[in-house]
Amino acid sequence: MKDFLKFTLATITGLIVTSVLLFFIGVIIMFSVMSSSESETQVGKNTVMMLDLSGTLKERSQENPWDIFLNDKEQESGLDDILASIQKAKENENIKGIYLQAGSMSAGYASLEEIRKALLDFKTSGKFIIAYGDQYTQRLYFLASVADKVLLNPKGAIEWKGLASTPVFYKDLLSKIGVEMQIFKVGTYKSAVEPFNSTEMSPANREQVTAFLGSIWNKMVSEVSTSRKISKDSLNMYADRMMMFYPAERSIKCGLADTLIYKNDVRDYLKKLAGVSKDDKLSVLGLKDMVNVKKNVPKDKSGNIVAVYYAYGEIYDGDPSRSDTEDGIFSDKVIRDIRDLADDDDVKAVVFRVNSPGGSAYASEQIWHALGELKKKKPLIVSMGDYAASGGYYISCVADSIIAEPTTLTGSIGIFGMIPNVKGLTDKIGLSFDVVKTNAYSDFGSMGRPMNEGEKSLVQMTINEGYETFVGRCAEGRKMSKEAIKKIAEGRVWTGAKAKELGLVDQLGGIDKALKIAVKKAKVDAYTVLSYPEKKSFFSTLLETNPGNYVRLHLLSGKAGELYQQFNLINNFDKCDRVQARVPFELNIN
Repeated sequence: MKDFLKFTLATITGLIVTSVLLFFIGVIIMFSVMSSSESETQVGKNTVMMLDLSGTLKERSQENPWDIFLNDKEQESGLDDILASIQKAKENENIKGIYLQAGSMSAGYASLEEIRKALLDFKTSGKFIIAYGDQYTQRLYFLASVADKVLLNPKGAIEWKGLASTPVFYKDLLSKIGVEMQIFKVGTYKSAVEPFNSTEMSPANREQVTAFLGSIWNKMVSEVSTSRKISKDSLNMYADRMMMFYPAERSIKCGLADTLIYKNDVRDYLKKLAGVSKDDKLSVLGLKDMVNVKKNVPKDKSGNIVAVYYAYGEIYDGDPSRSDTEDGIFSDKVIRDIRDLADDDDVKAVVFRVNSPGGSAYASEQIWHALGELKKKKPLIVSMGDYAASGGYYISCVADSIIAEPTTLTGSIGIFGMIPNVKGLTDKIGLSFDVVKTNAYSDFGSMGRPMNEGEKSLVQMTINEGYETFVGRCAEGRKMSKEAIKKIAEGRVWTGAKAKELGLVDQLGGIDKALKIAVKKAKVDAYTVLSYPEKKSFFSTLLETNPGNYVRLHLLSGKAGELYQQFNLINNFDKCDRVQARVPFELNIN
């Protein structure tokens, strides 16, 4: 008995000591991560900046401590960090060139276009850009084609096949389980509802998708043609041949790549270009290192601020603290932030960066109003990312000027509502309902029965009214008549290039152009550009992030992509605003 107690006590003591040690080790790891992320990077002579194109490209990066604990290797890169790092690499005399390592990155074409233009600007410094890939995806080949030399693994391939959009339809699946989606919409081209009430694309949707796919593809072909000095006809011919299935030598012969080389030999290739001897170590700085490289500009002392406010993701009504999702545009928070920017006398102009497919029509209206109040006090410029469609356009149309990339997907001026009828499901599983009510519509919203004609007419009336409001906001913001807006509305999606022709966009370009316009309108010579909302600190992220949400949002959504988004919409249908201004998920182009 004595030995038993002794061993038990020793075991308990060992567990306590181990727990304490693990705790302190965890604290040390966290502090080391924090210190390494905040310390200034020193740039040695003959350095090369490496841009690892893998993982997911987001508007802004946000380090998450749960990456460490859950060993998440899914890399997230911020577009803001990439653009800033390319500019710093251009200005720093110790950086001799940029190495693009093409992996597999999930990114929109408008975002890639912004990076591509930044790289073209970098080349004006006379420094080199080299790209290497084992297997180039089409998106990353579009980006990498800007390089001085495109290197390819001898057993690698370049995906060059053209664009396609392949929507998924759920009508038959829902029918099998006894669920019917009751649809209300305004807009012939408003296709967000089609996956739930159809088994194929409508003629109108096929028309608009064909148009914007063709526009984006023509832009890609044109830019690759210029960079690689290959005719557009040849590039389309190569796409029809599916060059990725041919030996790598064929890509060299066609001019898509310059040199076949194994990845292991790329470092020596870069050493020659950087002026480093073969036996010496090559200094390479990744994106995380470049973020902490000091800018070669003196600190502004004027106190003037040009604010860049990032609004990206779906639009939700309410506050993120009351939601089980962490990514998105939450009306309550955005409105508070906009009000603070409007009241801050040091903020002389605001660039509102929008990358959103839309969402809640009600929330979009509230954000629109807050931006209108800000606009009364200072210049408001919108910079559009990959998407600024439907609700994303709703919150953009109030701006003094709207800037979009040629490949931005925008417009989609229309709204819809969906209310499920699950009577078929309840019949299948043996559930029945009865009701006692005091008035005609007391049980409105009951999903256990189909809606009656009176209820349908009331919902459609609300949708019609919402559409008229949306059109009116666009007409007011764009200084066009409602009739003119309606001719290009109807829920139709346009590329940024076409939107400019139609008057929905003022100029083509990226966030850099939006900033120049904002500065000009603010009439300031000296200023500092600050980004909002302020990024969360390491510890606040650790304390505020729900681990369950992190796994679901960052891991599952990253792996399952579009299918996860669609099923998540159905799963959380009871929490969604019934009136939506958004584009469908299937606009994610392959």
